[in-house]
Amino acid sequence: MSEWLEEGAKAPAFTLVADDGKKVKLADFKGKPVVLYFYPKDDTPGCTKEACAFRDKAADLKKLGAVVLGVSPDDAASHGKFRDKFNLNFPLLADPDHAVAEKFGAWREKNMYGKKSMGIARSTFIIGGDGVIKKVWKAVKVDGHDEQVLAALQELA
Repeated sequence: MSEWLEEGAKAPAFTLVADDGKKVKLADFKGKPVVLYFYPKDDTPGCTKEACAFRDKAADLKKLGAVVLGVSPDDAASHGKFRDKFNLNFPLLADPDHAVAEKFGAWREKNMYGKKSMGIARSTFIIGGDGVIKKVWKAVKVDGHDEQVLAALQELA
């Protein structure tokens, strides 16, 4: 199991396929703060609430120059349906082999009702325009998380 990346670490480079079938590289956003959030599954209650919260904060995030990228193991087709159903206004990236989640430490052992399995730990990383991780949330509670992210971005601005 991989270790969590911590604040001050260089964010690992990655290229993933987005909900529109295009490849998205972290390097595409050099110079801008990136809100990279890992979530377990498209179109589930917590994940929908989190995605819609980021969607609804788009104007505030844009003012701060920030880009939001959502990552889960779902494929691009699933992401496309999720995006369209909830009118999401940022890329959802497919990480089916969870390689990127592992690099960041978001692929973890989970314990659900006594049954252990591997999966995405809901987590968020703010990556500065310089490629360095500025803020990490390791066990995100969806309610109010969008506000925490905005506050952290404002501090970094």
